[in-house]
Amino acid sequence: MMRLIVLFMIAGSALLAGCNTVAGAGTDISKSGQAIHNTAEDSK
Repeated sequence: MMRLIVLFMIAGSALLAGCNTVAGAGTDISKSGQAIHNTAEDSK
């Protein structure tokens, strides 16, 4: 179940980000990684 949630979070952030630069993509991926990390920490 947790993998499914993480997959939806990653897919959603990639679709909604819409960034046009590599630097912007890195920032977006970093933010989604932080969100996943926070979710994992909360579920411990």
